[in-house]
Order: sequence, then C-alpha cells, then structure tokens
Amino acid sequence: MNKILLIDDEEKLRNLLTRIIQLEGFEVLQAGNLKAGTKILEKENVDVLLCDVKLPDGNGVNFVQEIKKLYPAVEIILLTAYGNIADAVQAMKNGAFDYITKGDDNDKVIPLINKALQKAQLEKRIIQLEKQLGKKYAFEAILGSSAIIQDAIALAKKVAPVNATVLLLGETGTGKEVFAQAIHGASMQHSKPFMALNCSAFGKELLESEIFGHKAGAFTGALKDKKGLIEEANNGTLFLDEIGEMHIDLQSKLLRVLETGEFIKVGDTKTTKVSVRIIAATNRELQKDIEEGKFRKDLFYRLNVFTILLPPLRERKSDIPELATYFIKIFSQKINNNIYTIDQDFILKLQQHQWKGNIRELKNVIERAVILSDNGILSEDNLPVDLQAKITEAGNAFSAFDLAAVEKLHIQRVLNHTKGNKTETAKLLNIGVTTLYRKIEEYKLN
Repeated sequence: MNKILLIDDEEKLRNLLTRIIQLEGFEVLQAGNLKAGTKILEKENVDVLLCDVKLPDGNGVNFVQEIKKLYPAVEIILLTAYGNIADAVQAMKNGAFDYITKGDDNDKVIPLINKALQKAQLEKRIIQLEKQLGKKYAFEAILGSSAIIQDAIALAKKVAPVNATVLLLGETGTGKEVFAQAIHGASMQHSKPFMALNCSAFGKELLESEIFGHKAGAFTGALKDKKGLIEEANNGTLFLDEIGEMHIDLQSKLLRVLETGEFIKVGDTKTTKVSVRIIAATNRELQKDIEEGKFRKDLFYRLNVFTILLPPLRERKSDIPELATYFIKIFSQKINNNIYTIDQDFILKLQQHQWKGNIRELKNVIERAVILSDNGILSEDNLPVDLQAKITEAGNAFSAFDLAAVEKLHIQRVLNHTKGNKTETAKLLNIGVTTLYRKIEEYKLN
C-alpha cells in the first residue's frame, strides 16, 4: 500500500484530509510539525508528502529542499492557507511537485496525489536502475578470488580516480571492457558518458568517422553533421578496444587528442576541444608492431602511462567454478531453464580445459550446456565433445582427436539424452539400431 505523509499543525484539517485520502485506499501517516514528520520519513517508506507551508518549527518551502536532498524519490505537495505566487515559484524551484490552497482545493488533492505517486514510482525505478548500473560497472562485477586477478583489480582500483590514460593488455576474451567499465565507474567522471569502440570492426575511413565525427558533405553518404564517439564521451571515458588494429594514419589524430585535447572532424577546418579519458586495450604485442612500423612509438608511450595485464583464464582456473556458477544463473533465468544440480565432473572438465577463448568461450559453453539440460542437472554430457574428451575412466588423458574415444562419448551422451531409448538414439545418430547395439557392446556402454 502506498504511504502518504501529511504534515500540518491544524489537527481538524489533518483528520479531514486523512479521511479523504484513506477512502482512496492509501495509508496515511500524520505529523503536527516538521520535526515529527522528519522522524516518520526516517522510519517509513513514504511515497508522497503533503506539507503545510507555515508550521510552528519551520517553513514548508525551505523544508522541500532539505527533503529532496535526503529522499529524492519522495514527491512533495505544499499546502497553504493563503496563495502566494512568490512562495509557489520558490517551492517549485526547490523541488515541490505542486502547491495548492487548503480548503478550497480539497477536490484536487486525490488527482494530484495520484499524479505525484506516478512520478515517485518512476523516480524510485530510476534510482534502482542507477544502483544496478553502478554495480554492473563496479569492480564487484569482476569475478574471481585468485591472486593473479586480484592483483589486476588492485592496480585498476589505484588508477581509477587518477584520470590517467590506461592500457589494458591481454588475450581476447579476458574481460578488458569489463575492467574499463569498472575503472570508469570508480573514477571522478563516473556520472559522465562511457563510450566503447572496437577498432578492428571498421575500415580506416569509417573508423575515423566513428571516432572523430564528420561534417555534412565530407564524403558520399555524409548527409548531416555527426559527432564522433570522442566528442560523445566528452568529460567521460572513451574505451578503444583492439587499439593495435587502428590504421597508423589515425594514430596521429588520437595522439593529438592525448597531447592537446583537440581534434578535427572529417571534412572540417576548425578544431574541436574535448576533455576525455582514454582507456585502450589490445591483444597484440605493440612493441613488435612498433618495430614493424605498424604502430607509432610516441602513441604507445602516451597510452602506456599505466598498464594492466589481464591474465588468461587458464592461469586462474581456481576462478572457474565461481564464473561458471554466475553464468549458469544468468542463462537459467534468460532461457527459463532452472538448474538445480551441477555435477562435480562438469566443473572438473571445465577446469581441465585450456580456454583459448578465455571467459568469452566459457560463457558460450555454459549457455550451450544450460540449453541442452532437460532435467535441471548439468553434467559433463552437456559439454561439447572436445571438453568431455579429457580423461578416460581410468584417468588417463587422451587426445580429443581420438576418433573411437570421441565416438564413445558422443554415443553415451545421446543415450543419456534419450534416457536409454535405443531406437530414438539410433535415429538421432543416423545409424541402424543393429549398429548401435554393436557399438554399445564394443564400448561397454550402459
């Protein structure tokens, strides 16, 4: 039930308004002065506040400003015995929802409360989303308790509030964008834009336009002026992933931004000034690219102010159970397939894999496994064959390219899927039932 707080020193009017509001299904709390009203606000989850302007211990117009700072989602309707334009204007400036005359406007109270309530609910939803967003972009979003990932997090936390340029190094899929978001989220510019761009996704001309923007008529198809991401991220952070893929001609323009905070849009003749933090990332060996003339040495030194190396997943296998559990929860909700049990062999197989695609590969494998599970259990049978083919029953390693071993695992997996139905299994495997029985006997399958 929505809660309405009524602050007024006139008891008879309080009781009258309380009765009117309660008849509409609202819970009404009462206070005779600002001090008592403040105590109620501290304890109760109030949605709308109706407050008299002139009270024994203060002025309602000034009280609005104080309350909006402490409880921004509470909407405030001021009540006055005498209409005063100056007070009304100041009340609205201080954040009041509306300002009405007591007695004369009693018929307006309920419609006004309903409107204020709609706004209050929207404000609460926005605040909730902002908190969720803040958590998503916080360091808490980086999972893992291994020493190697905690060292990387500690470095990122140190540089986050400094506003220095950061270079993130690591293999594809190690979570470089997550780190960039966390650094931005812990920076002084956390409330400003965070823009991200993968430099390998565009050719030279298109990438230049995406980063720096263009003027209308700069090239065929440029029908109107366009802001680049570097301008969109003004006063915030621009994350440039795969910076090693940027054409060397564009590197000089980026260098100028880092040195002077200025750039020229495509097709423009004047400079544009920005204040933006650059976080760059790459999986390439930039020193080698410098030697081969593919990357500017001066740009490297400007980017390499603070470098953080993100470890590959194979070097932090103790974090796999935590990561897997997180992804299982995410995809169970996404596809509405509740997982109740996770076999130990499932986790063991994950920890044995080398994960050349790192966390991104693990995420894809988990999504596939959740989709395949049809009994609320995740077992090794839900994993791709190359992940299953790691250990024999005797514990001896064999190659995933061992045809007999792979065939054995695949047949067993399909048998599990059909709950032992041989006819259905043979149909799915596209082999005859007689052949299936021979394979079962040959491989000693259940």
